[in-house]
Amino acid sequence: MSTGTAIVVAVTFVWLGMVLAISFVEAPLKFRAPSVTLQIGLGIGRLVFRALNTVEVAFALVILAIVAAGPTPARIAAAFYVAVAALAIQLIAVRPRLTRRSDQVLAGLDAPRSRGHYAYVGLEVVKVVALLIVGILLLTV
Repeated sequence: MSTGTAIVVAVTFVWLGMVLAISFVEAPLKFRAPSVTLQIGLGIGRLVFRALNTVEVAFALVILAIVAAGPTPARIAAAFYVAVAALAIQLIAVRPRLTRRSDQVLAGLDAPRSRGHYAYVGLEVVKVVALLIVGILLLTV
């Protein structure tokens, strides 16, 4: 395994672990903690997901640089691009709507429930599957 491949494997599995831990463990559990109001949970969530998405973009750029620098099997590149596309859709289309709604809730307005969370979670599932495929395929190269 080349150094570039080893880096991509490591970054892929760290990225996967972060998404699983934050999106599927931390996010739902924080609202079950005693004394955590909707406003506090939203405030924490905004900070945590902003940080997660920043790290995800950095990881995607690292992987993209390595994939672009050398020969990468098409199936690995395709799975990676699916993960990047899911992240891009989250950042460009879904998060701004979720942020507008959370701004309203944090301002004390009675904002209607958002279906944007379902889109975000669906894209998280797509990203998790794509990253898992990338990691597994890289380990078999």
